[in-house]
Amino acid sequence: MMLPGEIHAIVNGYHGDPLKVLGPHQFKADEWEVRVFLPHAQTASVVIVGKTFPLTREDPAGFFCAILKGTIQAYRIRLLTWQGTEFEIEDPYRFHTLLSSYDLHLYLEGTNYEVFRTFGAHIVHIEGIRGVRFSVWAPNAESVQVCGVFNHWDKNSHPMCPREGGVWELFVPGLKGGEVYKYFVRSRLNLYQQMKSDPFASFAEVAPRNASIVWESPGYEWQDQAWLDRRAKGDILKEPLSIYEVHLESWVHGAHNKPLSYRELADRLVAYVKDLGYTHIELMPTMEHPFSGSWGYQVTGYFAPTSRFGNPDDFKFFIDSCHQAGIGVILDWVPAHFPKDAHGLALFDGTRLYEHEDPRQGEQLDWGTLIFNFGRNEIKSFLLSSAMLWLKEFHIDGLRVDAVASMLYLDYSRESKEWVRNKHGGRENLEAIAFLQRFNELCHSVAGAFTAAEESTDFPGVTRPVFLGGLGFTLKWNMGWMHDMFRYFKFDPFFRRYHHQNITFSLFYSFNENYLLPISHDEVVHGKSSLIGKMPGDEWQRFANVRAFLGYMYGHPGKKLLFMGQEIGQYEEWSELRPLRWELLQFGLHKGLQNLVRDLNRLLSSEAPMYEVDSSFEGFSWIDFNDTENSIIAFIRYSTAKKELLVFVCNFTPVVRYNYHLGAPIGGQWTEILNTDSSVYGGSGIVNTGIIHTEPIASHFLPQRFSLTLPPLGVVVLKPDSADTSQKFDEAPLRR
Repeated sequence: MMLPGEIHAIVNGYHGDPLKVLGPHQFKADEWEVRVFLPHAQTASVVIVGKTFPLTREDPAGFFCAILKGTIQAYRIRLLTWQGTEFEIEDPYRFHTLLSSYDLHLYLEGTNYEVFRTFGAHIVHIEGIRGVRFSVWAPNAESVQVCGVFNHWDKNSHPMCPREGGVWELFVPGLKGGEVYKYFVRSRLNLYQQMKSDPFASFAEVAPRNASIVWESPGYEWQDQAWLDRRAKGDILKEPLSIYEVHLESWVHGAHNKPLSYRELADRLVAYVKDLGYTHIELMPTMEHPFSGSWGYQVTGYFAPTSRFGNPDDFKFFIDSCHQAGIGVILDWVPAHFPKDAHGLALFDGTRLYEHEDPRQGEQLDWGTLIFNFGRNEIKSFLLSSAMLWLKEFHIDGLRVDAVASMLYLDYSRESKEWVRNKHGGRENLEAIAFLQRFNELCHSVAGAFTAAEESTDFPGVTRPVFLGGLGFTLKWNMGWMHDMFRYFKFDPFFRRYHHQNITFSLFYSFNENYLLPISHDEVVHGKSSLIGKMPGDEWQRFANVRAFLGYMYGHPGKKLLFMGQEIGQYEEWSELRPLRWELLQFGLHKGLQNLVRDLNRLLSSEAPMYEVDSSFEGFSWIDFNDTENSIIAFIRYSTAKKELLVFVCNFTPVVRYNYHLGAPIGGQWTEILNTDSSVYGGSGIVNTGIIHTEPIASHFLPQRFSLTLPPLGVVVLKPDSADTSQKFDEAPLRR
């Protein structure tokens, strides 16, 4: 018979192993006892093959039991509620535990990279019975309860069963997709107890509600196999990459001034991006998050696309639509930190479980967030599985890792007494470094997938392969180039001669890493002004400066990223609270700027010198970087093996330069294929029309010479005519 203490523990929700008490228990070969806890039942009975056996109430809270003769058989429970409703249910505690010991072993070892297949809430069939299997990690919990609409949010009625390593699980028969649930966690320590969202949930309520939802997909049928096949055969470093960074909630609003759904975005956003010629969309974090003002960077649901715009299959539809239109998708991924929201990962089982136990390593003071314990095996399984989910299950093409610098340094944004040194006495976070290396190895095991690091320091080897001691990222954001460009362009053109090094310095290090040139959301918010707002002069000069800025950006080695709204010259800083000012496109300068971005993207995709050799001096050569007096630079971009070339000439003053002499790498006929001052782009129309002939006069250490007209605050791109392609570019004496 049951000890009163164990019954008391069950009905009060603190029994740590409910299978020892609840369910069927055999005492003799022909005698067994059924014990159930039904707090909402007036009476209850066991039903076996049509026969009914009454259960005896052993505790007023609703603990029932019955002793039965014979062998243990499948049974159901018939109950009568206090409201007079009678129905039958399956007993969750007559089923054995379900998670395999092997899966648990891998998880605890830090090598289970697909925990989303086992942890969380999953619809399964056991012994022909359909229901939901719940599983969660809470090693310092005294008990964990599944609570939801199905049990009236009762904190005691569905205790979970403990497994190895602090994992808890429970199969609840009869539950379906759409069930709303949380875990009620009682800690062994400090009398801590809290309702928690499921860290492994695949779907959640729309914020500000924060319960998890059992997701049941009818089975999404992908249509992007052709895209995936092409991606697997490609090399993103040798392909055009032009990224449109998007905040979905504020890109455009639809009916009733509401953000578009995933499926609406699959129509409107994809069509827009394709028209402008971008190769990829980068989504600011679409993982579930409670506060829209965080822009998604304070994640609570690492396995769930936010329900703000639809369900997981809707998100798959959006990605699928992008791929079918020839557009890749990059997702911002945030392993650096997570918020302190009570329903989330913070103090999950009453202890610093997900966050590092030492607050000097476990709290990000600047952002008021917590830092993962990257050395803990279970955290490795959790985070790496999240990355694999997006790449494998959602067909994401690339992951951009946010705030990498904050992960790499133990003293990041800390005073001397606020951090602890590593075992070698250094400032590097060795555990985070090892984690990032493993992350990149795993991501690159997915055919054609790539990674990008937002890393703002000079940490060595960010894009060096792991086997050579690097972090292993595919790309690194070139924050130095970005800041130098902003410093330069803020000056009145008259004074730019004194700051010429700002636009040339990047070429001293541009090939140390595989760089991406970002003009991101971070640079057009919080008092920093929009891109056009950063420019000096009157309206015409501002737009001309932006056009010159972008012309140089696209010519400069490195892949490209531009945040939404900058392509239309939005004056206002970006805000997540309102959509972009699309009405500006009725005005010529704004429309012209958009036309330029479209043509720059098309040029990038069509001309091999623009993308094939972005990370080596083999793809770049200066013609003149020292015309400081006129604020002019000129350079050559080459394709692989110098089979093709383009010449870029940039004039960063509002003065037209007539008959400007410049060295040419080969002689013959050239054509101006793009001029940012064209009237089509809102410029003054100072262009080089017709055929441009070189002169056989050596200049700038090159065998030939151009005589050009340089537009005010403009960039021109020159291409040799096909008749001259027989010349070998590498025979020209190049100055680097």
